[in-house]
Amino acid sequence: MTTEAHTEAHTQSTEAAAPTGVILTDVAAVKVKTLIEQEGRDDLRLRIAVQPGGCSGLRYQLFFDERSLDGDVVNDFDGVGVVVDRMSAPYLAGATIDFADRIDAQGFTIDNPNAQNSCACGDSFH
Repeated sequence: MTTEAHTEAHTQSTEAAAPTGVILTDVAAVKVKTLIEQEGRDDLRLRIAVQPGGCSGLRYQLFFDERSLDGDVVNDFDGVGVVVDRMSAPYLAGATIDFADRIDAQGFTIDNPNAQNSCACGDSFH
């Protein structure tokens, strides 16, 4: 094995071990599917993006989208399409999207291992 081939094989195995996309829990997938059905459209996917803003520097955005943009990372979770644009993908690699429906919290939550710190309200991160 040449040094170049060995380096390439090592890089590939390192990349395979790193999380490459977001994870949508089963509970969140059911909620997304229900919301899309309520919209009466079958062309929508959940788009997750990171935008500048918030008190910690970056803010999450979750919305339904029918667009396909160049460089989008698309994952399917039990028939629910989840899309992350190429600029947001590094910030969201390995993040878990869940849905809470409790008396103390209701809505989508994001557990992001890439967030170094977040604000008290949980709306933004750095």
